[in-house]
Amino acid sequence: MHRPVHTLLLLAAACVDATPPPVAPRALPIGGVAIAPGDPLQPRIDAAVDGDVLTLLPGVHRGPVRIEGAVTLQGPVEAVIDGNGLGTVVDLCGDGSKITGFTIRNSGPRLDLQDSAVRVSGCDIEVAEITIERSLFGVLVHQSKRVVVRDNVILGTGDEAMGMRGDGIRLWETDDSTVRGNVVRDHRDVVVWYSSRNRVISNTIERCRYGTHFMFSHDNICEDNAFVDDVVGVFVMYSHDLLMRRNLLARAAGSAGIGLGVKESGNLRVEDNWFVQDTIGVYLDTSPLDPAHRDWFHHNVFRLCDTAVLLHAKSNRNEFRANLFADNSALIGVGGDGDALGCDFRGNYYDTYQGYDLNDDGVGDVPFEHRRLSSQLEGRYPDLALLHGAPAMHAVDLMGHLLPLFAPRLLLRDEQPLLYEPEPRFVPRPLHQEPDHAR
Repeated sequence: MHRPVHTLLLLAAACVDATPPPVAPRALPIGGVAIAPGDPLQPRIDAAVDGDVLTLLPGVHRGPVRIEGAVTLQGPVEAVIDGNGLGTVVDLCGDGSKITGFTIRNSGPRLDLQDSAVRVSGCDIEVAEITIERSLFGVLVHQSKRVVVRDNVILGTGDEAMGMRGDGIRLWETDDSTVRGNVVRDHRDVVVWYSSRNRVISNTIERCRYGTHFMFSHDNICEDNAFVDDVVGVFVMYSHDLLMRRNLLARAAGSAGIGLGVKESGNLRVEDNWFVQDTIGVYLDTSPLDPAHRDWFHHNVFRLCDTAVLLHAKSNRNEFRANLFADNSALIGVGGDGDALGCDFRGNYYDTYQGYDLNDDGVGDVPFEHRRLSSQLEGRYPDLALLHGAPAMHAVDLMGHLLPLFAPRLLLRDEQPLLYEPEPRFVPRPLHQEPDHAR
């Protein structure tokens, strides 16, 4: 029996934009050598030795600066390092260095030079509680280890041409690092490329092209994030052993909108995620590619999507268990003349199931079978996707039910469908819970 949509689901689907109330400025960090606005900043940094702490006083400090030792540069959000539109503003290349608390703005505009608010190269470096404004790239981490990027607010240019924006956060050949608690808006992508054993956790990534893009990156964790109003929430390419759990992937809209895309990747565990109001919830392209790999999709919620699951073609070794499918325009689509019978759908809830449960064990006594002529035709003739959801396609489905001549073939079968909508094990956190320093 289909229950009313949970109140918190409606909140997650709406993803209401809300500006946090202003709060009093944070107190000046304790300790360190104070640097007043107008004092030459780079000479003070060059004179510091490992372990020194430098504290920026409120006001505008002139950049760019480069930190080559294990030095901490801190300040309140009212302290600003301004790059004056030239190059990268803060270059961190000293092992053990740290910046925290202040604001960085006005990097250079050049994509070819990757002009950034912060560039990191080294080991055991931390970028924490920084507010980034009017910068092309946000935080770029290259060829590094054990870097922490946490609790930053990274605001992009919002250029309508998304390809001309810089990346909010980029990990490139970076291992064993953490990206946690950041708010990234109006950038191009958050990138994890050629980087392994990293954790991307508790971030809010909005109005970007790719919320997070993993490529040739293995043994990573992506959990407790909110990807909202991105073109693609998460895309995984040529990677394996990714754990993706407890994420909200909402309103990935438009013709290219995808909550989670997977291409030639395997051993993915996708658990307890919410796919809400996406054009496509999950898109699978030749995944898993390695015959020794499998992909697991367990306990996820798919609601209000145009198509909950789309397969590029026939797919094998993908396991769907204990997922909730409700209020979607289409349950599944398969490119060409394919079907999803090679995937293991078992024990899921479908709001279109019309079976019964005589032994009252909560599992339907007859299998769930999905046959939809419009989905079959859209897979064979992709141009028909322009009519997805139109009355003409509903008429096609009705014809497929009424006339055996047009009977659609079987696309999906679940031997043990759930009769009752399960209570999700995870409910997304409210959006816009930003760090205090950004309010």
